[in-house]
Amino acid sequence: MAELGRIVTEIVEELRPAVERGRVADYIPPLARVDPQKFGIAVIDASGAAHLAGDAEEAFSIQSLSKVFGLTLALNLEGSEIWRRVRQEPSGSAFNSIVQLESEQGIPRNPFINAGAIVIADILVSRWGRYAARQALLDLVSPLVGTPGGLGIDEDMAMQERETGFRNAALANYMRTFGNLHNPVDDTLDLYFHQCALTMSCRQLAEIGGFLMNGGTDPRSGRVVTSVSNARTIMALMMMCGHYDGSGAFAIRVGLPGKSGVGGGILAIAPGLASIAVWSPGLNAQGNSLLGTLALERLVQKTGWSVFNAFPLSVQKPG
Repeated sequence: MAELGRIVTEIVEELRPAVERGRVADYIPPLARVDPQKFGIAVIDASGAAHLAGDAEEAFSIQSLSKVFGLTLALNLEGSEIWRRVRQEPSGSAFNSIVQLESEQGIPRNPFINAGAIVIADILVSRWGRYAARQALLDLVSPLVGTPGGLGIDEDMAMQERETGFRNAALANYMRTFGNLHNPVDDTLDLYFHQCALTMSCRQLAEIGGFLMNGGTDPRSGRVVTSVSNARTIMALMMMCGHYDGSGAFAIRVGLPGKSGVGGGILAIAPGLASIAVWSPGLNAQGNSLLGTLALERLVQKTGWSVFNAFPLSVQKPG
């Protein structure tokens, strides 16, 4: 669709000169060194056509975006049983908050905050062990990528995550005291840190997101990645919880299921229509890509893809 390619290019040309781009995540040294001027968009539509602009084919650290893939594996393994150990509710708190764990007996609010993703990692370690679980994550996403190169786990990033991950260690140990971590803390955190160190380009991320756009099935191969029910659950959680304490504002402004990462990436899904990935390393106060959010807002305005678009915007006076 030539029109979609034009829209994506226009958005990058409009926003690339922006002076206010947020702040890169400087508490993880490799992320602090990323050029804040990087900016890319990739849209894979339902026909499989790719619409790219900016730095859409440069690999970056997806960080918490990987929580979508960990959750997919856990749901495939245990189904609704996982909700005994992690809830399905917005947290209203920062992604690395420890406050709610005490009052809620060590059960995290959702699988996209750090505590919840650590529980999901623990589930995967129980099944495979920490090393094989890393490979299981790669085995999930690699066949969904149509473009080679750049996809993998950055070992240096994982090491730096571990060396600076004191709060994540606190979350894990605290949940262990409530019996909500079943494996040694070091094993579970090792998987969590390696998961966050996954790297890929916007194009590859959008290609992987195609299974959610297509109700759980890879649109390229026809392989069932997860069930329709699981795909719906994942996207519902992306809508409610994918941007931490900024999730409500993102739902209002963009109106698509989305998941962010502190590497500056966002994956958004227009069900049945497109899988979208944006990358701009500068973050807003909630730890979400500032320019990436603006780009998605522009994209939805130009395409009408918001899931709430049954009610077209118009000038109306109440009463």
